[in-house]
Order: sequence, then structure tokens, then C-alpha cells
Amino acid sequence: MSASLQLRASSPSDLGAAFTRLISRSSMVDGQPPFNDQALVDAASGARTLIVAEHGDVIAGAVLIGQGEFEFVVDPEFRRNGLGGILLERILDGAEPGIAGWAHGDHPASRILAERTGFEPVRTLYQLRMPVPASPSTDSVNEGQGSANEGIVVEAFRPGVDDDAWVELNARVFADHPEQGSITVDDLHARMADAWFDAGDFLIARDGDRLVAYNWLKVEGPDEPGEIYVVGVDERYAGQGLGRMLMQRAFDRLRERGVSTAALYVDADNVGAVHLYRSLGFTDHTVDVQYRRPLAG
Repeated sequence: MSASLQLRASSPSDLGAAFTRLISRSSMVDGQPPFNDQALVDAASGARTLIVAEHGDVIAGAVLIGQGEFEFVVDPEFRRNGLGGILLERILDGAEPGIAGWAHGDHPASRILAERTGFEPVRTLYQLRMPVPASPSTDSVNEGQGSANEGIVVEAFRPGVDDDAWVELNARVFADHPEQGSITVDDLHARMADAWFDAGDFLIARDGDRLVAYNWLKVEGPDEPGEIYVVGVDERYAGQGLGRMLMQRAFDRLRERGVSTAALYVDADNVGAVHLYRSLGFTDHTVDVQYRRPLAG
């Protein structure tokens, strides 16, 4: 295999349908996509490098590397023949010290490869799921006098109007988050250009003219889980139940869209968020693990 394997740099646009097909085939077998959305946005803009492994004229695997981390996938047809180890060896050849890698789904093969190559788990990301409630909750309705959320209005994101304010709030909410907190206006616009984007699925909470919280949904179709893409609350409004209220509004929106299952990702060490989601009825679906090889010395 290694003798006939050719690696070359490319881009998602150059590969076109072949890259989409690799992602689809792997997602179907593994139960989750091999690359996260930010990595794909970065690859499209050139901020991360896409390397494809070709066996003849067939794409056998692909690597996204940059921003201090890498993700790679082997086409299901080419697995169990050492290609994963070959790709990892090529990734690490000349890579920056301390580079981290994601194992989406925490599959046994990934754990074995990590242990064999000296990588240790440093971060755990849960994917949680639950059935969308069949009827609205009273929490999803703005209460009147006496409510902690009095004066808060929830409405759809306004493209071209809310862009800068949302990016600024998101950066503050996720200041310590390695991916979410670094999203730029250009990154936002790249997501808005995706086929799945619908401004009606981007719920914004306002206090007067101030954007104070949000719950962004990713809905790719009624037969797919509706993802609670990202939730954020201004720290000045924390503890007022905005997060829970926006989750109930999200369920209402998913139900309107004909979606029966809600899904989300959350870091295992985000104890408050994990507690909120489990109290709403979310349970474990899959686990993603980030690995890093300790620096020498």
C-alpha cells in the first residue's frame, strides 16, 4: 500500500464531488463526520492545508492540518491495512511540536493508533441527543411581569445587521474556547453561505438594542438530527434562565421544521452546560477525543 500511495496538497473546491463523497461514505460508516465545520471552513479559505492520499486514481484518505491540530480520515474501503498509520507518520513528519489530533467517535482503532504513537487524550467532547418534545413548554414563552427574562425579545438573526454584534458577543462568551471563540465575520459569512443556513434557525435574544444571547440551529433536513449548533449567553445576563429558555425555543423551532431529534456537542469539562443539557433530557450519543503527544522533556 505505501509504495502505491501518493500524497498531494489540494483543496475542497479542486476535489469537488470526490471529497464530498469521501466525507459522506465515512460519515455513514462511522456515525459522524470526519472533519468539524471550522476545519472545513479553514480548508476552503486556505487557513488549513488539505492533503489527499491517492491509491491510483481513487482518494483513499484525506488530512486537514493547521491551527495547531489535524484531522484525518481513511475511506472505509481502505481501512485495516495500515493506511491510518502511514497518514499519521506523514502528518507528523515536519509538523509543529505539540500538534493535536481529533478522533471523532473515539473508535477503538483510533485509541490503539494514539497509544502506539505516544499520543495522550487531552480533551473530550460529548455529542448528546434527545427526542424533540412533542409540545411546547411554558418556558418557551416569554413571561410577563415577574419573569427574570422580562423585556427580553427572541427573534431571528438579521443577516447584514447582526453580524458584527454576534461575532463580538460570541468571542466574549467563548474567550477560552479554542475553536468557537476565534470565529471571525468572514467565518460567519462562510457558514451563512452553506446550504443548511436559515436565518430563522438562528435565534437571537435582545434586551432593547443589545444582543444578549443566542441559540443557533443547524438543520440539514427533517430526517437528520437538528443540531443545537452553538448557544451563548452574555455573562452579564448569566443565571437568569436565558440558556434554558432559548433551548425550549430551539425545540419549538425544530418541531416547526419537522425535526424529531435534537443533537449537540459540549466539552466534558463544561460542567454547567452538561448539567443543563442532561436536565433537559439529553443523553450520550458519541464521544470525540482530542489527543496530543507530550513535548520531549
